[in-house]
Amino acid sequence: MQKAIPYYRVSTPRQGESGLGLEAQQKAVRDYAAKFNIILLQEYIEIESGKKSNRPVLLDALDECKKQKAVLLIAKLDRLSRNVAFIAKLMEASIDFLAVDNPHANKLMLHIMAAFAEHEREQISKRTKAALASAKYRGVQLGMNGRNILSKKNKELANGFALKMQPVIAELKEEGYLSIRALTEALNNRNIQPYTGSKARWHTHSVYALLKRIENL
Repeated sequence: MQKAIPYYRVSTPRQGESGLGLEAQQKAVRDYAAKFNIILLQEYIEIESGKKSNRPVLLDALDECKKQKAVLLIAKLDRLSRNVAFIAKLMEASIDFLAVDNPHANKLMLHIMAAFAEHEREQISKRTKAALASAKYRGVQLGMNGRNILSKKNKELANGFALKMQPVIAELKEEGYLSIRALTEALNNRNIQPYTGSKARWHTHSVYALLKRIENL
């Protein structure tokens, strides 16, 4: 029988203490293991931001996988897919992994998803810097608090756009456009305006970012 080391990540100490998010991950992993007769070994729980690649608990889990000749088992793929540098370390470790929500995913797919996530962060940062430069040009004085407010505003706008696009994406999926590439082509063919403006076109990375934002609404 296959052996697996469960790895769970929560973003805040409050989630770790209360079980918010953690219990759902544990249930998903245990149900999956029971369905496919996977033996679960010691579980590892980490409280850390998904943007950081230095995760000591995860590194311990990978070491245990090597010792036990086990795979790393996670509930959701995005628990590992947000940082390109970290994904590189995972690939170097030569450890296989299983994601309950995407059991057919491989390391190449994980690397691509990480690149998309990093690209979205870079785009948000560029928009924030452009808005700050524009405000400075107009004579507006923005300290750290102003920067935080502007960044929060950009995030709220992006979330609002994702909420608006949610039924559109759902309708396209019902019509059979299930892959990111198929959704990208459908959005462009139907002249549906992306977040960046009416003259812009949808790309696979922007569709992926939209899907992740909708998922996290």
